[in-house]
Amino acid sequence: MLVLGIHADVWLGLFATSQWVIRAGALLVVPFRRSPEAAKGWLLLFMVAPWPATLVYAVIGRARHPKWRRERVAKLPTVVWEALIDAREALAATVAEPPAQLAPIAALGHAIGRMPVLGANQIELEPVYEEVIAKLAADIDGARDHVHLMFYIFADDHTGDAILSALERAVVRGVTCRLMIDAFGSGASRRAIAKRLAGSGIDLRIILPVRFWGKVSRADMRNHRKIAVIDGRTGWMGSQNIVDAGGEAGTPNRELMVRVTGPIVAELQIVFIGDWFLETETALRDDSLFPSPSTEGGSTAQAVASGPDYPCARIDMLFVALIEAARQRVVLTTPYFIPSEPLLFALRSAGLRGIDVTLIVSAASDSRFIDLAQSSYFEELLEAGITIALCETNFLHAKHVSVDDDIAVIGSSNMDMRSFELNSETTLICYDRAVVEQLRRLEQGYRTGGRVLDRESWGTRGLTNKIAGNLARLVSPLL
Repeated sequence: MLVLGIHADVWLGLFATSQWVIRAGALLVVPFRRSPEAAKGWLLLFMVAPWPATLVYAVIGRARHPKWRRERVAKLPTVVWEALIDAREALAATVAEPPAQLAPIAALGHAIGRMPVLGANQIELEPVYEEVIAKLAADIDGARDHVHLMFYIFADDHTGDAILSALERAVVRGVTCRLMIDAFGSGASRRAIAKRLAGSGIDLRIILPVRFWGKVSRADMRNHRKIAVIDGRTGWMGSQNIVDAGGEAGTPNRELMVRVTGPIVAELQIVFIGDWFLETETALRDDSLFPSPSTEGGSTAQAVASGPDYPCARIDMLFVALIEAARQRVVLTTPYFIPSEPLLFALRSAGLRGIDVTLIVSAASDSRFIDLAQSSYFEELLEAGITIALCETNFLHAKHVSVDDDIAVIGSSNMDMRSFELNSETTLICYDRAVVEQLRRLEQGYRTGGRVLDRESWGTRGLTNKIAGNLARLVSPLL
């Protein structure tokens, strides 16, 4: 018994020592090439639970692809550059300069996604869920050469069937159809979709299937884009997935997609070509991918791809720059608000200098934990004079920003650390007052039937909610 007791003491001593060794190692390793807010979240986890933290960190701790994927990413700039060369005739005549005060925004957009500002586009905002699916299916039915689709969630449901049926009709007509869906976002549906499309002629690719052997991949670094390109002439992008509207949160999603024609479609095509290369190691090069575009539109725009595969800058840098450039008003609409420190600072600074800043979020998202974490930021925003509007009629999944009367930004990126550091996203910058005016009307519509937080009443919320929110905030940078 004494021997067993001694052995137990030895093991307990080794376990205690190992925990301190892990904590010391975390202090050296975790802050390396990581944002301060993310580093603090990880270090807290290591201090509280060293061994569980080690296991989690081994799986998702570094915002970095495994070696095989990094080798492909290293070739991506060349693939994108070659695609830009292929598209030069389609783009050359429409390269545009934004208004002088917005030139720094355009320069930053180019630094992030490597693509220029283009004029002569037609931009249609489509906020009606069912209309998006119907119009996208109709565009696919009108395709004559190719259809390229890339979606984070593609479900085996009524909505998915509508788009798959359109693809099946297109391939029968001799149209080349390529479909990319994220392995994690599409979940179990990907197997049913793969089974349905087997032998159909539709080229289906599952993006980053999670593997722990061979070509290992991470579960948390995902392709969150929603892009469609039809014949190189018509494009779609925005927040909406191919899934029934109420399929995720229990209440109908409220989304915003953008249908574009004109030169900007070539930039969406280039984003697709880059992602296709990363999954297949095949660089698509064909004259039909970049036909002469329509130049009848009057909108100036710029597509911005972001994420771990575009490492020059993060998309939250764009949001920070937009807020700092505002002269009168800023409206941010997002389903998830877990800001980086620079973004939070920019918002508070704008509010304190008298800019009319409004944050629009859902009263309840599809994650109670995220609801708690984002609510922990509300008090300091309210103190800075920022209006917080809660949409109560739908799960507001739309993602966009409007600044003054000059610029609208619409895309797939949430205002959270996952979209900033881990997800591949696509954003459209519209340098167009008419688009801003349309977006203003939608923003006002979100507030109809919702409520605006009152600073005094928010400060008197229950102690339990305050504590829960603050605890969730401690690890919110890891969300």
